[in-house]
Amino acid sequence: MFTVVVKNSLISHCESLLETHNFGHRYTANGTKEQQLTGIIGQCVVMSLFGLEKITGNSGFDNGVDLIVNNKTIDVKTMGRTTHVKPNYTNNFLKLQDYFKPDIYIFCSYHKRKKIVTICGWITKQAFIKKRRFYPKGSIRTRNDRTTFKTFADLYEIDNKDLNDVKNFNDLKTQIYRL
Repeated sequence: MFTVVVKNSLISHCESLLETHNFGHRYTANGTKEQQLTGIIGQCVVMSLFGLEKITGNSGFDNGVDLIVNNKTIDVKTMGRTTHVKPNYTNNFLKLQDYFKPDIYIFCSYHKRKKIVTICGWITKQAFIKKRRFYPKGSIRTRNDRTTFKTFADLYEIDNKDLNDVKNFNDLKTQIYRL
């Protein structure tokens, strides 16, 4: 895992996008504005690392493809947190997004107070399907700190330990280019 400090200008860009665009285009569970902001921030940070332009929202719905690197389609999944990420943390993935067909998922966490994105790791869709755990809507999930939440939709989980670990951006880039 590695972290990236999020510039205030990037956060402002993402906030302004949400004033004119709705980034939730599913039939349900489209995410609150705060959840959409978290996702857009994670996506923009990863795109910036790869030297890509910021998203504008003008292209419409992306069908689960946030960026393309080395001819591989990538979906960036970002969870908002108020703590630093630990190796034993879990990433959530809504089952209703499973029909999208990216080649790779990059899982990130956004520390909302410290304004940092942690790149937790990446995984191919095929490996994700083999390693994930399913929880139906209404399941009670227990976090590491023993607090609980009830799933609002069918949910998959994958632990950071099950992702391909990356030490820095060059490590991430090298691993993706080797596929």
